[in-house]
Amino acid sequence: MRVVLDLTEGLRGHNVTCDNFFTSYQLGQQLLKRKITMVGTVRKSKPELPPALLASKQREVFSSKFAFTPTITLISYLTNNNKNVVLLSTLHRDGSISDRDDRKPIIIMDYNRNKGGVDNLDMVIGVYSCRRMTTLWPLAIFHNIIDVSSYNAFVIWREINPTWMSDKNHKRRVFLEQLGKALVAPLIERRKNVPRTEASAQIV
Repeated sequence: MRVVLDLTEGLRGHNVTCDNFFTSYQLGQQLLKRKITMVGTVRKSKPELPPALLASKQREVFSSKFAFTPTITLISYLTNNNKNVVLLSTLHRDGSISDRDDRKPIIIMDYNRNKGGVDNLDMVIGVYSCRRMTTLWPLAIFHNIIDVSSYNAFVIWREINPTWMSDKNHKRRVFLEQLGKALVAPLIERRKNVPRTEASAQIV
């Protein structure tokens, strides 16, 4: 919850789309205090979920169940493979259903429409990634920070320099190569001045 609150600090009048790692009743209430709404999938282990929304037996495929509070709307939707998808929204105030064949609720359609930013980012950073197989979660987070930061730097660079390599298709690869060299060059230069004698090694 703290991550979302920190990232939205100072914002007003926006809607935040979350996955089930972040979505919670408490987060929704905190964001509403800042005039920010939220839509997100919910883990079925959340204690605030009514048992009636979690039950999927004897339910019709593409059926929806809703639960409402003055500030929260919960939706349970049964997909065509009998998967029960639960979402929480502080943006929607009714149980509107689309006229599609799958009778998908408007809440889910809005969520799918806006979650694409994260999916697209994962796709583009996966093309050139520094990630490596590891069982250490701090290292995995560090790799992801580098990937996202380098892509953000590329987007900013292209915005400032729109004509840079405009006729090339591998602009990001070249940018990453130049970025990597620019980051390590000062360290290489500094190491040039490190004494190499045995005496200096003993001092170190």
